[in-house]
Amino acid sequence: MVSRIDEYDRWNAIARNETPTQQLDRSYAEILQEVRVAQTGVQLLLAFLLTLAFTPAFGQFTGFQRDLYVAGLVLGASSTALLIAPASFHRVVFRKRLKKELVRASNRFATGGLFLLMLALATSLMLILDVVLSTPIAVWITTGLLGWFSIWWYVVPLCFRVLARHDSPAHGLPCDVGAGSDAQLREHVGHVSGNGAS
Repeated sequence: MVSRIDEYDRWNAIARNETPTQQLDRSYAEILQEVRVAQTGVQLLLAFLLTLAFTPAFGQFTGFQRDLYVAGLVLGASSTALLIAPASFHRVVFRKRLKKELVRASNRFATGGLFLLMLALATSLMLILDVVLSTPIAVWITTGLLGWFSIWWYVVPLCFRVLARHDSPAHGLPCDVGAGSDAQLREHVGHVSGNGAS
């Protein structure tokens, strides 16, 4: 039986005209682009948290608020470590022909970093809302925020992933033309491009 990866490589060769190595290069570049977006958010959060400890208001924090502060700071720093890890990993394995391992590890680093970023944002929001409003209201709003992030960052993509299993390469991926002639492929690409423009 042909593995799903082999099926994907075959589909990728037909649909994108990419070799497995080109696909790995593209995947790594996509991960780096995603990580750049997330790093901006975590950098802003860490800058806020790092400066907060040196403000006069910090001395008035309750024990609970200090705990939230420390948790947010540690989660933000941990997220930063994971989001920067793909670059460090790449430096260590550079020219060792480990691109597949680099892409797999970078994917895991990015996924973990985004999860920790979500928790760091929620913890920081909880801290701010606890100072500005009250603990019960802060808990409700933070729980809502965690739900909101979870829906868009995890539930929706996982739903699409589950639905895509029904359109596996064995049955043809959406917009898959199969192994047709060059003329059929050009016609299909023109048809798909025309639909995407509207």
